[in-house]
Amino acid sequence: MKPAPFEYYAPTTLEEAVAHVNEHGYDAKLLAGGQSLIPMMNFRLAQPSVLVDLNNIPSFSYIQPNNDGGLTIGCMTRHYQVESSSLIAERSPLITETMPKIATSQIRSRGTFGGSIAHADPSAELVALSVALNSKFRLVSKNGERSVAAKEFFVGLFTTLLEPEEILIEAVFPPVPSGTGWALEEVARRPHDFALVGVAAVVTLDAQATCQQARLVFMSVGDIPVDAHQACQALKGQVLDGEVIREASELAANKEMDPGGDIHASADFRRHLAKVLAQRALIKANHRALNDYPRSRS
Repeated sequence: MKPAPFEYYAPTTLEEAVAHVNEHGYDAKLLAGGQSLIPMMNFRLAQPSVLVDLNNIPSFSYIQPNNDGGLTIGCMTRHYQVESSSLIAERSPLITETMPKIATSQIRSRGTFGGSIAHADPSAELVALSVALNSKFRLVSKNGERSVAAKEFFVGLFTTLLEPEEILIEAVFPPVPSGTGWALEEVARRPHDFALVGVAAVVTLDAQATCQQARLVFMSVGDIPVDAHQACQALKGQVLDGEVIREASELAANKEMDPGGDIHASADFRRHLAKVLAQRALIKANHRALNDYPRSRS
């Protein structure tokens, strides 16, 4: 199939792009990597009357260190650039570990960091990862800009806090404390498929190997990334042995999500996967945190 007719704009500056989306509002769609939008348009699941192409704005693609030890990723930075960045590997290794799990190398050559986040697919790795790492998104419109925490940004299936006249410019990731471990685990029916269930885990330990902070964020078990607050609260103040991890994983799977069933997996199977993957992720994150503690980050 072919997409429905649309007007096409290719701005070369942020100001031009903002002017176009401000003029056309709900009628406009932003084109980033196009790996999700173009297939939807071809099947006429999306029929924007205006397409604003961001690919001619070079200032949207960057990976920058922040003075506090964190980093910032521009919205049009390609997945392959994030995957191969030594700065990201040093400052936020969970991102580096996650990138090869996203689709195929062909898609990662075109897909963009900001495009994946703005698309807000609840089965997307970057959506769950951004919540697990406490990132913030900078949104720009003709009225100025605002910063929104990732945990507040995703509000429904393919739905975010982005207003029609706003553009997601960048994602800001805070520094990772010393003594922190991480992991992302997922299960898919075939390599490169969307995950049936996935989970991102981040654990910070003190000198006595006691858990000080934990994040456990699931994908593909709801309309938005599921942040397992109760399970993480149960981990705080504990030495993360097998029993503690098992109980927290069961709490998350049984009490903090309501997964749906489809032709690929039943709700009960997704809940089982959530429990198993949470245990794997927490064990791996805890092991890495134990090995990381003596090292301070620059």
